[in-house]
Amino acid sequence: MFIFPAIDLFEGKAVRLYKGDYAQMTVYHENPLAVAKDFAAAGAKYLHVVDLEGARSGETPNLDTVSALAQKSGLFTEVGGGIRSMAVVDRYLSAGVHRVILGTAAVTDESFLKEALAKYGERIAVGVDIKDGFVAIKGWTEKSNLDAFDFCAKMERLGVRTIICTDISKDGAMKGANHELYRALSERFGLDIIASGGVSSMEDVRKLAAQGLYGAIIGKAYYTGAIDLAAAIEVAK
Repeated sequence: MFIFPAIDLFEGKAVRLYKGDYAQMTVYHENPLAVAKDFAAAGAKYLHVVDLEGARSGETPNLDTVSALAQKSGLFTEVGGGIRSMAVVDRYLSAGVHRVILGTAAVTDESFLKEALAKYGERIAVGVDIKDGFVAIKGWTEKSNLDAFDFCAKMERLGVRTIICTDISKDGAMKGANHELYRALSERFGLDIIASGGVSSMEDVRKLAAQGLYGAIIGKAYYTGAIDLAAAIEVAK
């Protein structure tokens, strides 16, 4: 299992939200590239980036920062947050990003998802944000009527390779990951599943790795010191 340390961007800074609430934001670092280089120094190979402003606007307000992260950190960089058009997909991938994550657009615009998959294949991932068993959209502000497992099955049929699955109720709460959810997903689907939300202890990392998941995202637990990144990477191996 691969560890994806996370950088959430807002106004060019590395921040974290509590359960997706923009009103509960903590700024952790003014220089995201310095954070990414710390990740690399700890042995990380991958980086998960979310543009929180882009998630709301559908634009790329932090493109320069994301590009610098992808090109200068030495890490395989994936980015999500408001990617709702081919123009934005093209912009990110031509700026050095290795993989883009479609969230809301994968739910609301199937033709766009198909176009992106046809053009870029495995460089397109889908974020499946789950709230009460259903897929949430628009920066977690709305809950769709799509059952999360039905949606994952559809993504697999369409040729999606990688999904980033977040249990919103766990995100940033430091109360552990939803292991039952990830176990059920990994048993049912042949997708590369990246667990996100609530990975807050080494025990979480051990359990997720034992389930054979492709990856796990570590966010707040790194910034608060609850998880030692280098140790987590070793355990995940």
